[in-house]
Amino acid sequence: MSVPGGTPHDAGPGIAVTVDAGIGTIMLRNPAQRNALTRTMCRSIAEAAAELDARQDVDVVIVRGHGGTFSAGVSIGELRDVILDDDGATDHLTAADRALGRVAKPTIAVVQGHCMGGGWQLASACDFIVASEDASFGITPAKLGIIYPRAGVDRLVALVGPATAKYVLMSARTFPARRAQSMGLVAEVLPAEKFDDGVHLLLGELQARSSYSMQTTKHLIDRSGDPATEPSELADAWKQAWAEMAAGPDIDEGVAAFLERRDPQFPWQPGGQRG
Repeated sequence: MSVPGGTPHDAGPGIAVTVDAGIGTIMLRNPAQRNALTRTMCRSIAEAAAELDARQDVDVVIVRGHGGTFSAGVSIGELRDVILDDDGATDHLTAADRALGRVAKPTIAVVQGHCMGGGWQLASACDFIVASEDASFGITPAKLGIIYPRAGVDRLVALVGPATAKYVLMSARTFPARRAQSMGLVAEVLPAEKFDDGVHLLLGELQARSSYSMQTTKHLIDRSGDPATEPSELADAWKQAWAEMAAGPDIDEGVAAFLERRDPQFPWQPGGQRG
């Protein structure tokens, strides 16, 4: 596949995109700045997310950082270019965030080391974050005199509530992984010494599940959490999903496999994007 923004070895800021055994990986690479995000990297992430979502040989998409750390946030030298750009309004970080949010397949942020500022917004755009026990998290716009992008603030409030969101943003403190998990910033924390094994196990479990069930559940949860979704639209989405489930092949295979005490082989394949 093409590698938008990819960089060989440690040539400079960019991303590397790979597909291996059904897992599509977006690897953040900016070794000189602990994988800090540049405008080019944000644009490349958006392109890679769409490309991996379209590939039939990709079951799950993960985002992780090169060299044992996720991301130190937005590159300070490109801060204005990333969140404002020449027109003073374009936010390339949020564009990458939205592109990840549009991926129909399961998306997981795999976090080791530092996950700071814009790095957390990018990670939180995935369906959930899995972190190493020695990872650390911080959202620090108050240290820079800026406002965190609205997409990140809205998601933070939805995850932790208004009071804790204010505490995280105003204090600009750094939190260890277990504390971040207790606050709702992280879904799962794995022992550092067994991190790769734990991630591999989780990805294998996801690949064994029904793609219909995972993608449809994700779609319904995202629609439910979108303030632009009217109640009637959400009701219609649920009605459509229920009809697809009844007519689809996975329910029969799931029941048969359970009764026969075997692993299911779910046959459903996505037939296109949902509205």
